[in-house]
Amino acid sequence: MAEDADSDAIKKAYRALARKYHPDANPGDAEAEERFKEISHANDVLSDPEKREEYDAQRRFARMGGGYGGMGGDAGGAGFGDLGDIFGSMFGGGGRGGRGGRGPSGGARRGKDLEVEVTLSFDQAMSGAEVPVTLEKTEPCATCAGSGATPGSSPRLCGTCEGRGSIGRDIGGFSIPEACPECGGAGTIIDDPCTDCRGTGQRSAERRIRVRIPQGAKDGTRIKLKGKGGAGMRGGPAGDLHVVTRVMPSPVFTRKGDDLVVEVPVTFAEAALGAKIEVPTLDGRVKITVPAGSQDGRTLRVPGKGAPKLNGSGQGSLLAKLRVSVPTSLSDEQKEALEAFAALDGADPREKLFR
Repeated sequence: MAEDADSDAIKKAYRALARKYHPDANPGDAEAEERFKEISHANDVLSDPEKREEYDAQRRFARMGGGYGGMGGDAGGAGFGDLGDIFGSMFGGGGRGGRGGRGPSGGARRGKDLEVEVTLSFDQAMSGAEVPVTLEKTEPCATCAGSGATPGSSPRLCGTCEGRGSIGRDIGGFSIPEACPECGGAGTIIDDPCTDCRGTGQRSAERRIRVRIPQGAKDGTRIKLKGKGGAGMRGGPAGDLHVVTRVMPSPVFTRKGDDLVVEVPVTFAEAALGAKIEVPTLDGRVKITVPAGSQDGRTLRVPGKGAPKLNGSGQGSLLAKLRVSVPTSLSDEQKEALEAFAALDGADPREKLFR
């Protein structure tokens, strides 16, 4: 990017790149989505006069041997980080090899991220489990070791783009990268393709792996397994595998964050007089005290008896929700006792409705 590029040139270049890498134009392409985010971030910096001035100062400093790393993470709030690379590849036509991009490494590209769902019982989610997962994934071709070329030969560097995979098209003060027409964006040319993988360097295979699910997994918990996704192309790193948990409901407990709710039936006498009762927990049962005069729906908390926390810092609470059980039939003696109680009580619980 030219340091004297004006705002109109910046807008023009940004719009051209945004159209090219917008997620709507590249559905399902994680690499394009990542590029779009980088381009948007770069535009935010270039469109802000103070950040633009600071970035230009960084570039001048880099040309004198200082490099971009000295500013670190936020660079005084500008958030440049690796924008030297972003601007170089997005706006300056330079290449880079990271995060699945093509670079001087001969068209190496990061493999695709994969996602798979696993279904767990409630008990498995609480205690942790090791579950089998079957994947349809790409792996390096065994015949050519992932190079895409027939054994004994190797890809050659593209002379048109010099291995970058793209050539620059000038727009204002910017150079917009476009896929090299000679190598199709690979950065290399295979004169003698491998017959087994037809020059892709990859083959599809079904693999069965075992995934460790941590204690306390929730419905929708995502577990990232680095390097377990699709194989990289031509020496690029493998993508990641994202495992998403689906937890079946429990017949006893309802989860509320890291707490577990259990509905506990109590008799009228227990609620009115108070009692010590047992309630279920994940690992057995625990005694709790029902205070005298407890109403239906009252919740009693038992710390440390809830769901295990994913960060390993203990367990949530058990929330025992009292439900006063009303008998559906009474013996003569029970009926007489309740009638006698009603006569002694004399209170009208509906009185306040008519005030």
